[in-house]
Amino acid sequence: MTAATVTWHDVENGAYDADLPLWRELGEAADGPILDLGAGTGRVAAELAAKGYEVVALDTETDLLSALAERAPSVDTVRADARDFALERRFSLVIAPMQLVQIIGGHDGRSAMLTRVHEHLRPGGAFAAALADPRAALPERDTSPPLPDLVERDGWVFSSQPLSVQERDGSVVVTRQRQAVSPAGDREEELVEIALDLVGLEHFEAELKAAGFGGLERRDIPETDDHIGSTVVICRR
Repeated sequence: MTAATVTWHDVENGAYDADLPLWRELGEAADGPILDLGAGTGRVAAELAAKGYEVVALDTETDLLSALAERAPSVDTVRADARDFALERRFSLVIAPMQLVQIIGGHDGRSAMLTRVHEHLRPGGAFAAALADPRAALPERDTSPPLPDLVERDGWVFSSQPLSVQERDGSVVVTRQRQAVSPAGDREEELVEIALDLVGLEHFEAELKAAGFGGLERRDIPETDDHIGSTVVICRR
C-alpha cells in the first residue's frame, strides 16, 4: 500500500492545477535547469519534465521523493531542506509553489531559504514563489465546510475535509479531518493542523531585496472552487 505521507499529499495537493500554466510559462523562458523546492510527489516537477525541461526536485520527505521518482523518472530528486541545501550546480529557474515560503518557519526560515536560492541561481536567473492570504479562507458566519478532497487507492477511500480556519499568533491554522475507509468498511480518522504565516507581499518583497534579488514582478493565480487564489512573486539574481 502507498505510504501515508504520499497518499495524504496527493489527496490534499495533487489535484490543484490552477498555477501550472504559469510554471510552464516560466519554464519555457528559462534557458537551463529548473529547481523545484518542496516538490512533494511532483505535481509541478513532473509537469515541467513532461515538457522536456531539465528538473531537479528537492524535498525533505523520502517517501514523497520516491513516489516522484516512480512517476517522473527523468526528474532528479534530492532529499534536503530548502533552508540549508547545497548542490554543486546552479539553475536558471528556482520555484517555490504552493505557499512553501509561508510554512518554512517565519522570517528566519525564509531568510535562510533565500540565501540558498540566491547562491544556486545563475546570474540573471529567476526565482518565483507563491504566496496566499490565508485569511481569504476564513469562513463566513453560518457557512458550511467545503466538500472533502477524495482519492480512491487500492480499494481504500481517503478523504480530507477542512473543518475550521482560525487566525493564531501571526498565522492562519487550517484544521483538517483525514478519514481513511478500508475495502471492508473499517474507518480511521485523525485531525491535523496546517499553519500558514501571514506574510504580506510587500514584506516578502522587502526580504527578497535584502537577499540581493531585483526585478520584482507579481503574477496572480485566480481562486478555484476548492482553493483560494495566490500571487507568484518573480525576481532575478
